[in-house]
Amino acid sequence: MIRRIAIAAFLLLAIAAARAQNNVTLSYLGTAGWELTDGKTVVLIDPYLTRFKTNTPNDPVLPNDPRPLVTSSDILQSDTAVIDAHIHRADFIVVTHSHGDHLFDVPYIARKTGALVIGTETTANFARANGVPNSQILTVKGGEDLALGDISIRVVPSLHGILRHAPNRQQSRGTAPPQAFSPDAKPPFRGDQLPGEGGTLAYLVRIGGRQVLAFGSMNYIEREVEGLRPDVALIGAMPERHEIYRYTERLMHALRNAPLVLPTHWDRFNVPYDVSQQPAVDRLQSFIEEVKTASPSTRVIVPRYFEPIPVPALTAPRQ
Repeated sequence: MIRRIAIAAFLLLAIAAARAQNNVTLSYLGTAGWELTDGKTVVLIDPYLTRFKTNTPNDPVLPNDPRPLVTSSDILQSDTAVIDAHIHRADFIVVTHSHGDHLFDVPYIARKTGALVIGTETTANFARANGVPNSQILTVKGGEDLALGDISIRVVPSLHGILRHAPNRQQSRGTAPPQAFSPDAKPPFRGDQLPGEGGTLAYLVRIGGRQVLAFGSMNYIEREVEGLRPDVALIGAMPERHEIYRYTERLMHALRNAPLVLPTHWDRFNVPYDVSQQPAVDRLQSFIEEVKTASPSTRVIVPRYFEPIPVPALTAPRQ
């Protein structure tokens, strides 16, 4: 009798553990932003929800957008109402690079949640300048592999996509390279005072028995990702990828055909969340075709804002 009870208890624990492992989800926040959780730990990736009305490299502003146009001379503030509606908790925030559409909302979210911010020195300086305490900032350079309680994060050196000087772009937008963000800078900041790229990283997050590889732009360092075997890859899918030689094919080969790909940084991120993204979805189709051509066995999901996508457990290890 005692043995039967012990066996039953063991089976219940095994079932509970299996259910917990099946509870890893990713939710798209727009731009390159994601919420990753196993039900216990919440990791935010490049959470930018303010979505300023401003011209972006691939999308002009919509004429019927009633919001005020944001220019480089305007003082900028996070849209705290939108953030509060969608971000309720976070344990870690990883930032791939320091452009405003990746970093701008991070200080408010970190102060609100108490999350640890992980990123480059530029990211750390901006967070600190905006009131995030040193105890919530971890500066990394790439190459670190961090043990963080129940999860771990490998910091992968990476590259930013070609954004301003690509030879195949129809319109040149040459600008002077941005200066490093000063550790002595004080808010509030105008648009032209925001940090530049500050170096680019990717992150391999191990959580709930899964591995999630997150890129924040349309580029990578091939030798740094070879040998990684993520269960899901978040891959930058904007048109700038065309400036990188065999971008999608080489990346899928290096990752040994990741079983699940979620496009990231593909949407029109200068419009509110309730505006149709159909033009961006149409633009995204060429990327989906590239993935399927390079890796027919890979599943591609076009995410919808804030809808959790389960990250399935692999039935067999990948070679």
